Amino acid sequence: MKEIFENIPKIPYEGADSKNPLAFKFYDAKRLVMGKPMEEHLPFAMAWWHNLCANGTDMFGRGTTDKSFGAEEGTMEHARAKVDAGFEFMQKLGITCFCFHDVDLVPEAQDIKETNRRLDEISDYIKEKMDATGIKCLWGTANMFSNPRYMNGAGSTNSADVYCFAAAQIKKALDITVKLGGKGYVFWGGREGYETLLNTDVKFEQENIARLMKMAVSYGRSIGFTGDFYIEPKPKEPMKHQYDFDAATAIGFLRYYGLDQDFKLNIEANHATLAGHSFQHDLRISAINGMLGSIDANQGDYLLGWDTDEFPFNVYETTLCMYEVLKAGGITGGFNFDAKTRRPSYTKEDMFEAYILGMDSFALGLLNAAAMIEDGRIDAFIKERYASFESGIGAKIVSGEATLKELSEYAENMENPALPGSGRQEYLEGVVNSIMFR
Repeated sequence: MKEIFENIPKIPYEGADSKNPLAFKFYDAKRLVMGKPMEEHLPFAMAWWHNLCANGTDMFGRGTTDKSFGAEEGTMEHARAKVDAGFEFMQKLGITCFCFHDVDLVPEAQDIKETNRRLDEISDYIKEKMDATGIKCLWGTANMFSNPRYMNGAGSTNSADVYCFAAAQIKKALDITVKLGGKGYVFWGGREGYETLLNTDVKFEQENIARLMKMAVSYGRSIGFTGDFYIEPKPKEPMKHQYDFDAATAIGFLRYYGLDQDFKLNIEANHATLAGHSFQHDLRISAINGMLGSIDANQGDYLLGWDTDEFPFNVYETTLCMYEVLKAGGITGGFNFDAKTRRPSYTKEDMFEAYILGMDSFALGLLNAAAMIEDGRIDAFIKERYASFESGIGAKIVSGEATLKELSEYAENMENPALPGSGRQEYLEGVVNSIMFR
């Protein structure tokens, strides 16, 4: 088979002093970190849609990048060429997983039966490649936001016919996910929301979304899917008000509708910041609720109010991300690079250099986070900060034995309480810096 990424070798680890743009500086797959190889802490995945499909098109101009891979786009020949390109790309980078939407894999036909036939054909080919390489499917999903039929959402649509079409797409995407051994299945509600309450029954739409998810769980389990279902929170864009606004909103939805036993969250950095949170915040909220499932590894531009899906290079962000992941005991999913090269970065080398950047940034984050935990100063400070709840009246509060009347009497018998101990935020940020730049 003809090599697609000619003159690009398997990417080696060469260390921080390397000036080779096609080498890892920090990602050393076999290096032990807290007793586990780096590759086990960081199961990276390739996003089929951005890496093999996105061509640099934006709202102001046509594409700048050739993603034809030697085939006519919009054909099944092109679909197979993307498979060839994707597996060669992953092998050269040492990436072990991929993620997909249904319409990333094949061109959508006018007839869903023909689309499904195409999906069967291409998934057979992907399965052959998986068996030959050992590369796995992290998760699958259905694109229910691009086609005009989903202008008002899929589960939240006002059309029963569109709702049924969405159900058919989910069923087939689940079939393909199970066929490829996917560990998860994602619901990204890109258009599950509304623009104005003047034409929207919010309660009805949320109930219909829950019904669709319950049907998906029931069907998935019936065909042998044992992995996690995921919701991927996002606050806005394309809809003004999306129902999966942030981690806390998504968790509340799952619990209210009794879906929390089958679902976890797929947290994306760029989506968290669009919600006005830090990436670390949504990870922590997910983790303390037992809902941290998988991660979309990217970053946004703080100067722009939309989803820019950049490859991560902010090592503060990756460090705090990995701190949450390590403190949570790891994740059941992986780190999917839901990221795309910038529009002027249009060469094949740019594709590789972008992934090297992302993988190195997370490797640095892992090393820093492990050092923060091993250093112990942050954990010790937090423990001391809440020490008043470890004895006396504080311990009674925590145990649930105290009553409101008892606490009131306690307050009446003491002088005004002293100010709580200092939060020492600047000291702790200095600790992080001292570890990161040691």
